[in-house]
Amino acid sequence: MINPVYSPAPDRYETGMDYRRAGKSGVLLPAISLGLWHNFGDVNTFAVSQAMLHHAFDRGITHFDLANNYGPSYGSAEETFGQVMKKSFLPYRDELFISTKAGHDIWPGPYGEWGSRKHLMSSLDQSLRRMHLEYVDIFYSHRYDPVTPLEETLQAMVDIVRQGKALYVGISKYPLEAARFAYRYLARRDVHCLLYQGRYNLLDRKPEAEGIFSLNKENGTGFIAFSPLAQGLLTDRYLHGVPDGSRMAKGKFLKREALTDTLLAQITALNEVARRRGQTLAEMALAWLLKDAQVTSVIIGASSVAQIDDNLKAIENTTFTAEELEEIARILR
Repeated sequence: MINPVYSPAPDRYETGMDYRRAGKSGVLLPAISLGLWHNFGDVNTFAVSQAMLHHAFDRGITHFDLANNYGPSYGSAEETFGQVMKKSFLPYRDELFISTKAGHDIWPGPYGEWGSRKHLMSSLDQSLRRMHLEYVDIFYSHRYDPVTPLEETLQAMVDIVRQGKALYVGISKYPLEAARFAYRYLARRDVHCLLYQGRYNLLDRKPEAEGIFSLNKENGTGFIAFSPLAQGLLTDRYLHGVPDGSRMAKGKFLKREALTDTLLAQITALNEVARRRGQTLAEMALAWLLKDAQVTSVIIGASSVAQIDDNLKAIENTTFTAEELEEIARILR
């Protein structure tokens, strides 16, 4: 049987998705974006990956977040996305906001990672070929390089925009002073830093505490959060032990020792707050991030269409009472 040609849902912009302005710019991103860090590589079934991408777009998710080394294996998430782009998304390219990044390891040798001009430009060229794109909407420096002069990294990003290979640029996981320098350097060359991408969730509020939010507001830069569910800790998955096949059971990025008795008690208490709100713990954790306009978008991961739908339920209630916020703060203290 031949699969029918993909045609997106005609009501994809009437699903209740909230589109938020990225800082001081003309860009509007969906409150929920889909990240391809896991579950879209060559170890995953293409049909399932394609179904998730189609379904996300049908539900109003227009932003897809990638990086050069997403997979596994490295580069394979971009290859998967490229196949979907070629097969079905190409007529809708101008509706999509596609990101990629460079800075973490992707190939052997001294130019396979970090922030050199050679690495950034070579990596982006490879990413564009893998995704069958002429340009990405935003290109990120994926991490701060403490050795390469920051001017070299940032000038490469300026030149990438001027070459038409990216419409916007952003930075990810930069320390405060490096971010401040980057914003000034880019602005002086008429290339505004559109987004700062950082880890942010109920259990990890460093961007807020370290001043990134204040700096972004001052600079007109949006914030996009990754790891909003703390790699599954902010779900009901680990409330009653560590299930076989879970990320913690595999132990690669999330170790068993992370689930301390104190953390388990906090998660259990947060789950009770969510239950009273009529939400799952995951829905409440996403809604908590979206309660503040400071957060432009939240990047979710997914292994199924159903999981995408579950996460999208968070948009239905992002309002918290003062009492709920105080209780959450007390639990996390």
